[in-house]
Amino acid sequence: MTPKVLISDKMDPKAAAIFRERGIEVDEKPGLGKDELKAIIRDYHGLAIRSATKVTADVLDAATSLKVVGRAGIGVDNVDIAAATARGVVVMNTPFGNSITTAEHAVALMFALARQLPEADASTQAGKWEKNRFMGVELTAKTLGLIGAGNIGSIVASRALGLKMKVVAFDPFLTPERALELGVEKVELDALLARADFITLHTPLTDQTRGILSREALARTKPGVRIINCARGGLIDEAALKEALDSGQVAGAALDVFETEPATASPLFGTPGFISTPHLGASTSEAQVNVAIQVAEQMSDFLLLGGVTNAINMPSLSAEEAPRLKPYMALAEKLGRLAGQVLGEEVRSVAVEVEGAAAELNPKPITGAVLAGLMGTYSQTVNMVNAPVLAKERGLDVREVRHDREGDYHTLVRVTVGTDAGERGVAGTLFGNKAPRLVEMFGVGVEAELAGAMLYIVNNDAPGFIGKLGTTLGEAGINIATFNLGRRDAGGEAVALVAVDGEVPAAVVEQLCGLEGVREVVPLRF
Repeated sequence: MTPKVLISDKMDPKAAAIFRERGIEVDEKPGLGKDELKAIIRDYHGLAIRSATKVTADVLDAATSLKVVGRAGIGVDNVDIAAATARGVVVMNTPFGNSITTAEHAVALMFALARQLPEADASTQAGKWEKNRFMGVELTAKTLGLIGAGNIGSIVASRALGLKMKVVAFDPFLTPERALELGVEKVELDALLARADFITLHTPLTDQTRGILSREALARTKPGVRIINCARGGLIDEAALKEALDSGQVAGAALDVFETEPATASPLFGTPGFISTPHLGASTSEAQVNVAIQVAEQMSDFLLLGGVTNAINMPSLSAEEAPRLKPYMALAEKLGRLAGQVLGEEVRSVAVEVEGAAAELNPKPITGAVLAGLMGTYSQTVNMVNAPVLAKERGLDVREVRHDREGDYHTLVRVTVGTDAGERGVAGTLFGNKAPRLVEMFGVGVEAELAGAMLYIVNNDAPGFIGKLGTTLGEAGINIATFNLGRRDAGGEAVALVAVDGEVPAAVVEQLCGLEGVREVVPLRF
């Protein structure tokens, strides 16, 4: 099936051109209303957006074929990430396409605040010559406080250091090594507020960052501080900022983003020392082209090759890695599905071990495939995107183990599940580096292809059992496709994996359970 993508916001034409060059069908319909979007979204596998389209839970409910949402830009607060994840939809953004543009805008606003450029321009063009009114400050030797030292924040830091400023940064994810590399001093928020002459924000809007510059935080700032926000609206308490500007605690503020946008009215408008721009952080011709190209390439890689780049809700998987990982993910999904069908919802923990050639690969997609197979036995909507979230919700303890050793097989994936009764494991390999094969099941060596309808049977190893099994299935009109056997020791526990043509009725399963020596019969479907 040819993938189909909808571009629902105004985007550079190069995005649509890339989709078409890659063989993807694309429709460009910017400006759709919510109801219009809901009416047509079910036909699309990908949705490319900017900031105007709101991908809400009810839009996602209507998007029954949707696999990926690509945001041409950084912020994804117009996408319900939790709802997308629950529905197995990958959400991507393009965090690097407009980074320089946004960083430069923040630096431009910092200069504008320092030298009161908008007010001086308005005064001069009004025929006034108020040279003594506009006394600015130098940036040299001032302390810049970065709230958020990620991609954009690090670019701002570089520019500020070039201006001979001192840079301090608050970012819980900033390591001492990275701070040293950037040439900044890592500090706690209170220290930044107390020391910074200029504060610029470069953090996403989350429950932890919402209102990070609250009334209380603004009161702890260095008197006369100047504040710039080109990140997200809602990081600053705008009413409190107005009060701080009026009192002189804050000497100037420049906002490119507002809590409510479009910001057609704000208590800050008209306040002396306040500068505003209409969310122009990413508004350069270079940035518009860059993010459009990046989102189209990322979505195309995902829809055609399985590559996952800059995803918000699942680990990255490059387009180069995807072909190598694809057979391993198929093997992992089958192993998880096998364990899930046999053990049901008794699973309490999952350990995914890789060794040999498998140990050289990215383990996250393999683990995601195991979980998708495991929980796919009782959820029809589970996939690699939402499986880790569902596992966490169920309280599953998930572990990944990588072994450098190579055992009997050149590559091996082992899935060990913990239940109240103990741990049980299954293991598999790839034949010819592409064909998944089961090689061990619950401690018994069994070589089998996991495909179609199968029966998992545990019985006492005794003469005549295979004949009785075959007779029972034959009398029920069920043809055996393949028969795979294993046992712990002679006369002990034996395991059979029987591939059959078609589903096995419950009545026949009951007959099999009644055969002498049978301990367990579980119908399987792959």
